[in-house]
Amino acid sequence: MSNQLITPHFLSRAVRQLEADLGALLLVRSPSGVALTAAGAVLLEEARSLLAGAERARSRVAAAAGRTGLTVGILGDGTDPGVSRSAAAFRRSRPDVDVRVRETDLTDPTCGLRAGLVDVALTRAPFDGTGLAVRTLRADPVGVVVRADDPLARRERLRLAELADRRWFRFPPGTDPRWQAYWHGGVPREGPVVRGVQECLQAVVWSGTIGLMPLGHELPAELAVVPLVDLAPSRVVVAWNEGSGDPLVRAFVETATAAYRA
Repeated sequence: MSNQLITPHFLSRAVRQLEADLGALLLVRSPSGVALTAAGAVLLEEARSLLAGAERARSRVAAAAGRTGLTVGILGDGTDPGVSRSAAAFRRSRPDVDVRVRETDLTDPTCGLRAGLVDVALTRAPFDGTGLAVRTLRADPVGVVVRADDPLARRERLRLAELADRRWFRFPPGTDPRWQAYWHGGVPREGPVVRGVQECLQAVVWSGTIGLMPLGHELPAELAVVPLVDLAPSRVVVAWNEGSGDPLVRAFVETATAAYRA
């Protein structure tokens, strides 16, 4: 029976049954593939909301049961030394706390905070801060990442106006507008759509596109980063829900603030 559950025939039959129950076509099927209809896109969005709600319910039930835990959201990769120092300091001060980490891609700069999937986030601004408290931990200068054989790689510094005719890596539709505007240099860009740090770098390697990244990160030999002089630094921040009375959240915020100043 378990093998039948994962067969394409079973899945197709299940989708058709769901379409019959809802009275709406969810998928458009053609020789070239399958695509969501407008109704299917709405159902997908609702399903994601239900999953987020289930995660919120899990957290609330755990808290009601008296279990001590904290879920921390982290953007991109975890190579920032400030993240490691924050983790070590929090472990020392609260060894009894069960810390869960949720790493998210670049399409959600709140790391699931707004959706209720995390209690606190170590991330980068700017993003829509409605309903959130945000504290700056560090500000990093930004550079333009290019292939090492790109003529721009020989420059000591660059300005945004010099990049107007280049293809950039960019984020999917629906990504936070303030976040997109910052990392696109304030104007719409054309180029491959990416979701994660490694996808950004691979887009440069494979397609010769360019993009922005904080200075100070190690890069593969085939890539180079040139400082950009006319964009405000990228702010590393800790963010949490405004008005949260959770003492563990407050303790984490203070720990992270001290760790980033160390």
